[in-house]
Amino acid sequence: MAGGLSEVVSEYLDKGLVLVIADLLSLITVSSCLVIKVPQINTIRENQSSKGISVLGLCLELFSYTVMISYNYTSDYDFLSYMEYPVLLLQEYILIYYAFKYQNLLGKKTQIFAVAYVIIATLIYLKLFPIIILTFLVPFCTPIGATSKVLQLLAILRTKDASSVSRTTWALSAFTNMTRIYTVYVQSHDLMLLSNFLISTFLSASVFAAACFYKKKVKKA
Repeated sequence: MAGGLSEVVSEYLDKGLVLVIADLLSLITVSSCLVIKVPQINTIRENQSSKGISVLGLCLELFSYTVMISYNYTSDYDFLSYMEYPVLLLQEYILIYYAFKYQNLLGKKTQIFAVAYVIIATLIYLKLFPIIILTFLVPFCTPIGATSKVLQLLAILRTKDASSVSRTTWALSAFTNMTRIYTVYVQSHDLMLLSNFLISTFLSASVFAAACFYKKKVKKA
C-alpha cells in the first residue's frame, strides 16, 4: 500500500514543478472562496451600516453566481468543477440581506423580486428551466462580474467612506484572481480567461486600494 502511494506521488510529481504549483494555487483559491465574503459580512454587522456598499453591484454578482451554478448543475457537470459557487452564493445571500437591511431596502419591491428569484431557482433545481436561456446568459457573466466591481469602486469614491467595506474580502478577491492568471496560463493558455482574470485582479485591487485610502481618511477625521 505504501509502495502504491509512493508510486502515485512520484507520478504526480513527474508532471513538473510548474503544474504542481498550479494545482496548489487552485486548491488555495477554492479554499479562499469558502470564506471570502465572511469578513465583509462581519464588517457590516459590526458597524450596523452598509454605507459605501453598492447594492446594485451585489445584485449583479448574485446574477453572475446564479447563472454559473445553474448552468453547471443543469448541464450535469462534475460538482467538484463548480463547488465554490454554491458556497459563494450562500455567502452572497447573507451579504445582500445585511446590505439591504442597513440601507432600508427590505421593502415590498425587494420581497417580490426575492419570491420571483426563488421560483426561478426552484424551476432550475427541478430542471424545468430552459437550458438554452442559461447557455445564452453565461457569456454575459464575465462583463457583469467586472461591472459589479466597478460599481463598488464608484460607490466608495462617491461616498468617500469605506468604513463598511472589508479590505480582507477585496484582498482575497485580488489574490484569488491573481492565482487564476497563473493556473490558466500554465494549464490552458486561454486568452479569454486570462483577460478576464487580469481585469478582475486589477478591479479588485483597485477596490482594495480605495478601501484602504478612505478608511485612513475617515480615521483622521
